[in-house]
Amino acid sequence: MGKKVLVVDDEKLIVKGLRFSLEQEGMEVDCAYDGEEALEYARAKEYDIVLLDVMLPKLDGFEVCQQIREFSNMPIIMLTAKGEDMDKILGLEYGADDYITKPFNILEIKARIKAIMRRTGRPEKEQKSKVVEAADLKMDLDSRRLFISGREINLTAKEFDLLELMALNPGKVYSRENLLNTVWGYEYPGDVRTVDVHIRRLREKIETNPSEPKYVHTKWGVGYYFQA
Repeated sequence: MGKKVLVVDDEKLIVKGLRFSLEQEGMEVDCAYDGEEALEYARAKEYDIVLLDVMLPKLDGFEVCQQIREFSNMPIIMLTAKGEDMDKILGLEYGADDYITKPFNILEIKARIKAIMRRTGRPEKEQKSKVVEAADLKMDLDSRRLFISGREINLTAKEFDLLELMALNPGKVYSRENLLNTVWGYEYPGDVRTVDVHIRRLREKIETNPSEPKYVHTKWGVGYYFQA
């Protein structure tokens, strides 16, 4: 049985995206769209993590967090579109374990979830390897370093995120839209050409011959995938 996650946000596109990405990780995801519904779920089931938006109908996220703390210590990550420090401090004072400011990167969400589960003594049953090796390629996911044939390759944060996502799921084809949503975030204002540009730059760094890639391949008309 996968970890149980409650996603609470009144923006259905964000909920849909989070649910899809977390279920891809084998997690069991419930969704609520207002504060009262969130409390009903939280009272009915013990979750391994709650992703809780601050601005909610009926009851705001701070109220929901405070009421959950009256009956449970389940970990809570606050999601806020506001960047003011006071909101972040308030969230932590009401009992939240962490906060993330929108627009967020789904990879950051996953990393925060794993970190909190480690801190709260709720380790994931199956941890993915922290080192990915394929042919001459070696990725250290903790230090975010990449080596090809023993030589370190310097990647930008987004280039590393793209490669990490695909390398952890070899053979899986990702559409440009899916990569854009997963790596850049669901509210990123750019378009799919952003993905093409980053893939091209990534290939220039890691491929001996970028026009005949060894690692990052194109599935014509569909998207990109990793295979060594």
